Amino acid sequence: MIDNWTLRKRPLRLERRIDFDNYDLTRDFLDQSAELSEQEDFYPDMNFGRTHVSMTIHAEEGSDEISPKLLAFAEKLNDFAPTNKISAPLDADNLNKD
Repeated sequence: MIDNWTLRKRPLRLERRIDFDNYDLTRDFLDQSAELSEQEDFYPDMNFGRTHVSMTIHAEEGSDEISPKLLAFAEKLNDFAPTNKISAPLDADNLNKD
């Protein structure tokens, strides 16, 4: 399984929560996530507060597994949010990794 993500079975999905030290870091992450979503044409469910973001990536309807495309998307999110506690500025250059 992908680091920092939890696999849930009903319905099949990946979930992750990331905590931040302040709102500016939360906002940076949300902005980078939006850019990645536009690049990948995939938009996960996201909820956020001042210092946290919760994400859910649902399996495609009728599928009994998380597709490689969605797993790759989760990995790309990990590239700029590798831990569950973010206390330093995020690196925008990581968005362009393959």
